[in-house]
Amino acid sequence: MGTWGTGPFDSDTAADFADDLDEAAEDEREGLIRGALLRAADTTGQLDADVADTAVAAAALVAAQCPGGEPAHPVYGPEEPLPDLTPLRGLALEALDRVVTEPSELLELWAGRDGAPWRRRIERMRNTLLPPPPGEQLALSVGTPSIHP
Repeated sequence: MGTWGTGPFDSDTAADFADDLDEAAEDEREGLIRGALLRAADTTGQLDADVADTAVAAAALVAAQCPGGEPAHPVYGPEEPLPDLTPLRGLALEALDRVVTEPSELLELWAGRDGAPWRRRIERMRNTLLPPPPGEQLALSVGTPSIHP
């Protein structure tokens, strides 16, 4: 596994996934991202590091479109435009939860003190993907009522 950093696109597998997205037709990109998330979320046995790396990259693309999300890597992330991925927030959360649940080869690779930055990055991504509290959603969707004397 060629990994050079803790970012979601800092591995050969994730960079290859970004290239696959760029090469895919525009209307196929959401399906590729959904598929990457589903493969991880649906894995019941050992989660292979390549599947997990791809899922983390896919989740990062979803999170990038959420309020407070970090943009994808400017060099190794996809260059072509992506559709609205925010409907995949829940699935992205499930995939990340699976990545950090045993048995997970990627979790094992990032165990110990050296993996702390990676685990913090995953946690920040998870927090970005969480839906806002119900009161916040209501405040955003309902205007402040006018009071007329």
